[in-house]
Amino acid sequence: MIPFSLLAAVLLGVGVAFPIHGADALSGYQINCGAGAEQVAGNVTWLPDARFIAVGNATDIPSLSAAPMLASLRYFPDASARKHCYVLPAVKATKYLVRTTYFYGGFDGGAAPPVFDQIIDGTRWSQVDTAADYAAGRATYFEAVVVAAGKAVSVCLARNAATAPGSSPFISALEVVPLDDSVYNATDFASYALSTIARHSFGHDGSIISDGDQFNRYWQPYSDGVSPVVESQGSVAPGAFWNRPPEDVFRRGVTASRGNVLDLQWPPAPLPTASYYLALYFQDNRTPSPLSWRVFDVAVNGQPFFAGLNVSAAGSMVYGAAWPLSGQTKITLTPAPDSPVGPVINAAELMMVVPLGGRTHPRDVIGMETLARGFANPPSDWSGDPCLPVGNSWTGVSCTEGPLARVTALNLTNFSVGGSISDHIANMTAISSIWLVGNNLTGPIPDMSPLHHLSSLHLENNQLTGPMPPLLGDLPKLQELFVQNNNLQGTIPNNLRNRAGIAFQYTPGNNLS
Repeated sequence: MIPFSLLAAVLLGVGVAFPIHGADALSGYQINCGAGAEQVAGNVTWLPDARFIAVGNATDIPSLSAAPMLASLRYFPDASARKHCYVLPAVKATKYLVRTTYFYGGFDGGAAPPVFDQIIDGTRWSQVDTAADYAAGRATYFEAVVVAAGKAVSVCLARNAATAPGSSPFISALEVVPLDDSVYNATDFASYALSTIARHSFGHDGSIISDGDQFNRYWQPYSDGVSPVVESQGSVAPGAFWNRPPEDVFRRGVTASRGNVLDLQWPPAPLPTASYYLALYFQDNRTPSPLSWRVFDVAVNGQPFFAGLNVSAAGSMVYGAAWPLSGQTKITLTPAPDSPVGPVINAAELMMVVPLGGRTHPRDVIGMETLARGFANPPSDWSGDPCLPVGNSWTGVSCTEGPLARVTALNLTNFSVGGSISDHIANMTAISSIWLVGNNLTGPIPDMSPLHHLSSLHLENNQLTGPMPPLLGDLPKLQELFVQNNNLQGTIPNNLRNRAGIAFQYTPGNNLS
């Protein structure tokens, strides 16, 4: 069995056995990258990935693991592509847990796993460097929480400066699971995402806890080896908590004796300076009764987090939505003078608050995606966000910068692109230059009258047919129009024939008069 660890902005996890679930079937998508057929493990049906991505190569990985998602992977050898994207259907404004899993397995014959970036929509999420885990025989997973800005969520891999020449980004599994509205709802998901740093169940040892978590989150076991461990005598209702933690994480906790402070250094690794979403979970472990309660103050790095927390057998949760942390972190629980027992803590979650990198304007997204569907053999990276992150736009696409990017230029000269030019090219109202020279495009030139910023239109050396669109000559900024060596027919509109200050080339080729 290959163990897993969590790797987010920093490595915090420990090697533990991967869970096989036996509860209700999961919602969302669980994708076994590189697999050729569905596989079922417990309540999870792992889907092959071909319907979600059109690029990359699949390969099998010899593995001792019972987890099907580690038996294959997809890798991306095309170094010319700016990114390689999975695109999954989504419901706009719905919150999703996104988890990526990586197990190198020496698929490329190398000594160490490649290093690369992962991207969600237009945001550079994190760097993927699994070398330490792989050397220890572990697979690695990352988690993020995002809200879908549209009808799809894209998860992409991209080379970066640390990617060795000749190596290929790869991925073993991808999961996208919808979350309830209440989960992590203090976060402004219009401006931020959450990247999981640590999620632990205190006092547990052995396997990850995820059975019973309706969103299949992984709660890793954690013990400081010092604090006494207690067993719960009561049950909790997960639905009573905004974040819906599974009941199993309350089965155990760590405590201190009556009157003593409980100090817990958690998470165990130092943190980079950032804002974090921190949620702490508590339950009085004694048999429920009018006396089964505890009162204590909660502090983080010496700063008050919650005062006078009254914890009963029903359980409690406290959270900070944007808590500043840096370096080692210490949670301190200080009992009230009259509390009958010492403080206790059962579980905790820590997520980095990540500013979103922006997105491409929706009208440009529609235009570019429709253009891509109309093309035969578009560039392999024409998937995901067309403009963002900066440096990972689609090949041939130039954009403005900022939170809502606009497409300003398109250049696919001599890319051997076939198919036709979609009418939706008119959506891209900020574009100033379109060069589709020397391809195999067929069909008519679409109406581009809304493109008031268009100054340069080059469609020469294709197989376009039909008439010259009559409104091209009315574009106020058009200075170059090259359509020679096509199969256009009909009469040249007077607003083009008589227009001054434009370089208009329509011969040789064509049958225009």
